[in-house]
Formats: sequence, structure tokens, C-alpha cells
Amino acid sequence: MKYRGDKKYLYWGITAFLIFAACVCFYYLVFHAQSLKEGINHLISISMPIIDGLILSYLMTPILNGIEKKMIYPICYKLNIRTDTQRSRKWIRGISIVLTLLLVWFLLYEFFSMVIPQLILSIQSIILQFPVYVTQISNWVEKLLADNPVAEEFVLDMFNKYSGELESWLNTRLLPQINSILKVVSLSLIGFIKALFNLIIGLIISIYVMGSKETFAGQGKKILYAFFETKTANIIIHDFRFTHRAFSGFISGKILDSIIIGILCFIGTTLIGTPYPVLISVIIAVTNIIPFFGPYFGAIPSALLILMIDPIQCLYFVIFILILQQFDGNILGPKILGNSTGLSSFWVIFAITIFGGLYGVFGMIIGVPAFAVLYAGIRTFINRMLKRKNLPIQTKQYMNVGLIRNKEFIAYKPISKRRRKESTRKQNIDKIASSSESDNEQTGENPDSGMQDNEDFILDDDDC
Repeated sequence: MKYRGDKKYLYWGITAFLIFAACVCFYYLVFHAQSLKEGINHLISISMPIIDGLILSYLMTPILNGIEKKMIYPICYKLNIRTDTQRSRKWIRGISIVLTLLLVWFLLYEFFSMVIPQLILSIQSIILQFPVYVTQISNWVEKLLADNPVAEEFVLDMFNKYSGELESWLNTRLLPQINSILKVVSLSLIGFIKALFNLIIGLIISIYVMGSKETFAGQGKKILYAFFETKTANIIIHDFRFTHRAFSGFISGKILDSIIIGILCFIGTTLIGTPYPVLISVIIAVTNIIPFFGPYFGAIPSALLILMIDPIQCLYFVIFILILQQFDGNILGPKILGNSTGLSSFWVIFAITIFGGLYGVFGMIIGVPAFAVLYAGIRTFINRMLKRKNLPIQTKQYMNVGLIRNKEFIAYKPISKRRRKESTRKQNIDKIASSSESDNEQTGENPDSGMQDNEDFILDDDDC
């Protein structure tokens, strides 16, 4: 005889188990947060090769698609080579991956071969000429404050004081701790070697990911449609596509924008005679990847470096950077990026501040597209809730709303003291009328047919 149990007991048991598991997880999260954090960090450290591989494949996929669709397939069509078989597609994908890796390697090699030697020469020159720059600043301050002996003495005293403290710190604290510093440097070197090893493994993983990216995408969609309703799975896929557009459009556009700004900065600084144009242009280009605050992060140390060498050139450089950033912010940036994030300036600053405080420079770079995705998700949820209540979703319709009554928007109008007095007097009359109507009902008399409830009212300032 086959046993048939009641399913409701099974559901109760599963519910009880899930509640107990949730309580255990909450207890562990509250009282063992440090251990949980260490475990997550350890898991991330183990998974770094895979993370690097996914990031590299994500960054190189646009190049792969361009080579495959705009170069390999047209060549195959011209040579009458079949592209509809699985074997031919594998060969095309393999050739495209090889060409992508060669192109990326060539671009990186050419860039670093041109920039690294110039950076080394610039840094060596700065170190060797540093005493000369200090003397130049001292002489420049003396000339600038020659007409004000009190200010000159104050500035020179402060300069001598802090330079002496710096020398004392180098002799008394830095040199005795040289062993600790070497230990930190050795650990940093070990970390660099480990990161390089993870990057190499990640590059190998990225090749497999790019080779089977359609298969992975299909498997992901298959899992979504298996676990969720069709409508919910469609929404999730749509959200993933929006996230991809936000990240890929912003990151690739920002990198291209920074490269162009770096080239223009090198041309401009070379023409105006700014010292160390390659070093300064690289600093400006790298920091320009950070939205909003990036230009200031790059311009301030560059201006201080130029100030040590030639104050007049520093003034020219500041003027040039202001012009360059205005060109980037008003012409070049909008032309390349467009409105890829859909965020206002306030939310851009908000995202950079929050994500930068949480994750540092990396957070500043990904903060804007990440917050754009979060912002879009919240906006979609709010719009759905408004549609369920049959209310409009346009923000402009809510700007001057003081009250919504029977789905009718009543605008807020600030009233003057005279109108406030008239409104108060009108309310008093309505109270008297309502009280007399109540007395008539008690005495059995008919109320005045001309007296009606006044549904129109004026909102006070405190009601909004």
C-alpha cells in the first residue's frame, strides 16, 4: 500500500527549517561578523584568478566582437568560406581571440614602451634636481616678500622649521625602522608577484570565457527561466542588459575620453613649454578616469610639481588645464559618453563620495555606473507602485502638488496674510453653518438647501 502524506506538513517542516537557518545565520552575522568578513576575504582571495579572468574577458569582448563581425566574417564571405557549420565557427572564434590578444598586447607594449622610459627619466630628474627646486622656491619667496619683511620672516621660519623636522624624522624614525620598511616592501613584492600570477591565470580563463560566451549566456538564461516565472525572468534579463550597457558604455567611453585628454594635454604642455610633459599628461589621463573629482586629483599635484620648477609655467599650466577640462566637460565628454548613466550632477557626486569612501579609487571609478543601476532599479520599482495606484510616473507632475484627492492633483499656492485671514473667516462661517445644520437636524427642521459643503480649500505653507 502506497503511503500518501499530507503536503502541508512537508511545507510546515520546510518553513520551520528555513526560519531556524535564518536565525542561525543572523546570530552568526551579528556575533561573528569579523570571522565572516575574514571568510569572505579569503574566498575572494582564492577566487581572484577567476575574477580577473571575468574582468579581462568583459573588457576584451567588444574588441573580439568587432574583429569577428567586421573583419573575419566579411573575409570569409568574400572567399566563399562556409560559416554556418559548428567547426567553422570554432575556427573563426579562435582566430578572433588570437587577433584580439595580439592587438591588446601590441597596444599595451607600444604605450608602455613610449611612456615608461620618459616617466623614469622624469622621476630621476625630479629626484636629482630636488635640492635645486627647493633653493629656487626659497629665492622666489624672498623676492616675492621683499617688500614685506614680517611676512618674509614668517614664511622662511616656517619653511626652515618644517624642513628641519623632516630631516629629523628621516634620521631618527625612518632610518631606524628600515628593517620594518624592507619587510613591508618584501610583502608588497610578494603581493605583486601573486597578483601577476593571478593575472596570468585570469588571462587563460578569459580565453575560455570568450570562446564560449554564448554558451554561458544561454546557460544563465536557462537557469533563470527554470527557477522563475517567465515574466520575472524576462525582467531580470532586461535588468542585466541595462547593467551591461551602463557599465560597458561608461567604462569604455571614459577610457577613450581619458586617452584623448592625455594626448591633448601632452600636445598643449609641449607647446607652452611645461616641464615633464609626459609625466604630467599620464597623471592627467589616469586621474581623468575618475568622474568629477579626477581632474582635480591630477591637476593639483602636477601644478605643485611645476610650481617648484617655474611659478610662471605653473600659472600657464593651470589656465591650460581649466580650458582643457571645460572642453572635456562640455564638448568631448558628452559627445563620447552621452547620457549613458542618466544621473544628475548631484547623484554623480553622491555616488563618487559614497563608493570612494567604501572602496577607494576603485569605488570612485565604478561608483557612477553602479549607482546608476541601483538608481534605475529603485525608479522602476517606484514607477510600478505608482502604476498600480493609477498615478502618473512623471516627476514634473509632482513638483507643485500640495494634495491628491480622488486622483486629482491640487497645486500648492502660497497665500498672503490677507488671504489667510479670509480663509480663516470662511472656515469660521462654515463651522457656524455646520453647527446650525446640526441643531436643525436635532429639532427636525430642514437645513438650508442653499448651504452646501465647501470642498475647495487653500493649503497653508505648513501643509507642504
